[in-house]
Amino acid sequence: MVIKVYIASSSGSTLIKKQQQDVMGFLAANKIEFEECDIAANEENRKWMRENVPENSRPTTGNPLPPQIFNEERYCGNYEAFFDAREDNAVYAFLGLTAPPGSKEAEAQAKAEQQ
Repeated sequence: MVIKVYIASSSGSTLIKKQQQDVMGFLAANKIEFEECDIAANEENRKWMRENVPENSRPTTGNPLPPQIFNEERYCGNYEAFFDAREDNAVYAFLGLTAPPGSKEAEAQAKAEQQ
């Protein structure tokens, strides 16, 4: 399974750039393999991302903005959903991955199962 992060390499928005760096930096720091899919340099990536963000996750006006995160074809969420999952120590579940043993998330899951 490959995590795909749809980004815009030439975004004029500093907020979008910061969010993209935040997501990719976190994944890299936690040794979670991912693929960058640039929607600015590749029209196919842009089209695929826009078509595959679910209706209930789209903005009320305009197109979904990067970063958008997928596990292969399965939509995981946007930056806000990623941020919430990170705050809740639930990034692996958010990404559809198994948390590695010894991680905060794995420990939290084990505690929840014991209750």
